[in-house]
Amino acid sequence: MRIAVPVNEKNMETTVCPSFGRTPFFLVYDTQTQEASYEDNSAASSQGGAGIKAAQALADSKVEAVLAPRMGENASDVLVAAGIAVYKTQGDNLQENLKAFEEGQLKALEETHSGFHGHGGQ
Repeated sequence: MRIAVPVNEKNMETTVCPSFGRTPFFLVYDTQTQEASYEDNSAASSQGGAGIKAAQALADSKVEAVLAPRMGENASDVLVAAGIAVYKTQGDNLQENLKAFEEGQLKALEETHSGFHGHGGQ
């Protein structure tokens, strides 16, 4: 399964970024092969709609799940419409969240916010 996580740096020791739409990078991790790649989040510098643009980019890259601490309602709607499951991270440790996901310990991210609408969001 290909999963995406918003991260602060392009390495496996980085932390989960608290902002989905404004994260600098997404880790794309294949749970079967344990291969990791990093995608720049071109939506991070958008004037508005960063979450929606980031969600669409992940849908286009064929990820099957997203792990994030929080997410705007519009971004969540894009992912759900694309059939992508969204899970709530536990803390900001990337490795621990990947392990928790693989062990089925992460819960669905059910609470979304209305978005930050051009206010930076951190």
